[in-house]
Amino acid sequence: MATDQHATAADQHATAADRDAEGVPVRRLTVLYDAGCGLCRTLGGWLARQPQLVPLDLVPAGSDAARELFPDLDHTSTLDEITVVGDGGQVYRDTAAWIVVLWALREHRPLAHRLSTPSGQRLARGAVLAAARLRESRWGGGWGGGAYERGDGWRYDPYDGWAYACDGGSCATG
Repeated sequence: MATDQHATAADQHATAADRDAEGVPVRRLTVLYDAGCGLCRTLGGWLARQPQLVPLDLVPAGSDAARELFPDLDHTSTLDEITVVGDGGQVYRDTAAWIVVLWALREHRPLAHRLSTPSGQRLARGAVLAAARLRESRWGGGWGGGAYERGDGWRYDPYDGWAYACDGGSCATG
């Protein structure tokens, strides 16, 4: 699989260390995910339970472990978009990262091949954008199990449940 156009040549060079990363076979992938995001943790758990053709290592993005494994990678950007690093130095970001992760899974490799076509990439891009919107709107980009607020005045707190924000102490909820 080719690296995503969003991965810069510097990122690729930094992790490939003078190797032609695109010509090296992928035998293991490291998925850098946002451990502070409930959606990301859920998807990580799902990935860990799937039968894998290529082993996936799940590492929290921006963590000490990630920085130790990939010292030359831009770790700030890994918190903004999914980043997957192949054992041969390949760097996949955004849509290409999702496709390569599916490619690593036994039951989803055929789907990954379909998504790697030009029309499939457009479909995959739409799915990635939808997930990003869900993450931002529902979990505020880093929901870690705390409260979240909807735009209509309702607020959910896992300890207190749903509550409506009232202006000036009077609520017109009925």
